[in-house]
Amino acid sequence: MNLAEKSTKQLPSPANIPDAWFTWKEKDKAEMQSVSRPSLSYWMDAWRRLAKNKLAMTGLIFLVILTIFAIVGPILSPYDVNKQDLPNQYQPPSKAHWFGTDNAGRDVFTRTWYGARISLFVGFMAALIDFTIGIVYGGIAGYKGGRTDNIMMRIIEVLYGLPYLLVVILLLVVLGPSLTTIIIALTVTGWVGMARIVRGQVLQIKNYEFVLASRSFGAKTSRIIRKNLLPNTMGPIIIQMTLTVPSAIFAEAFLSFLGLGIQAPFASWGVMANDSLGAILSGHWWTLFFPAFFISFTMFAFNVLGDGLQDALDPKLRK
Repeated sequence: MNLAEKSTKQLPSPANIPDAWFTWKEKDKAEMQSVSRPSLSYWMDAWRRLAKNKLAMTGLIFLVILTIFAIVGPILSPYDVNKQDLPNQYQPPSKAHWFGTDNAGRDVFTRTWYGARISLFVGFMAALIDFTIGIVYGGIAGYKGGRTDNIMMRIIEVLYGLPYLLVVILLLVVLGPSLTTIIIALTVTGWVGMARIVRGQVLQIKNYEFVLASRSFGAKTSRIIRKNLLPNTMGPIIIQMTLTVPSAIFAEAFLSFLGLGIQAPFASWGVMANDSLGAILSGHWWTLFFPAFFISFTMFAFNVLGDGLQDALDPKLRK
């Protein structure tokens, strides 16, 4: 007799299994209703995945600190942003002047944070205007489709073909350099990229079942775009905005460096870099280091944050 037959004979038949082998388990209502894993919304899950990206979180923390210091830095500083003090020109970084002084004896620390105000204001305003025009224009073009879409896209192609920097410089020359002129110049054609992204997303989503259901119930076009289409395209829109802000900041710094943007004596990272060109040759490195550092690191922070948001908001990567 082999081992399998021996083990089979030792087991009782189903009819002879004693009831003592079984015990009834009481139903616990609290246990039945408990959730083993808390439900996460789309945005909560996106934040959880973004928090795991150390590089993106480093960029986000830097931008939060930069914004806070841009608001309170000039207020807490005992020095006036534009007050000249020629006897104290080109003082190296010290306890009295943390970032040193420039060619006019002005405190570089105070001017750096004041320049951060201007740069962040220009960047966020340009992104906000691009966001507003882009989602309205792209949403209408993508939802209407047909001839309307063709005409609107031909206009975008014409604007997209214009040299961006040339248009900005011409507007600054015609209207005169100022903060308002810079914002207008940066947003004349800057919204084109946002409109194309929104149009592509709307073309993809407008034939989904929930959109067709809203249309069958008689919902207006404006309501469908506002309630159904735009909320489902916010991921790519937010990513595009995180890339628009550093582009606008760099453009403002570049134009101010060329003398077409913010004019001295007002502080701007580009103006500070322009003022320090002669000083760097004489060994006063701090006058150029700090504005150049914040321009570079701010753009780096926005770009890594945009990459992190792109991964966090991608529904294909959601677990």
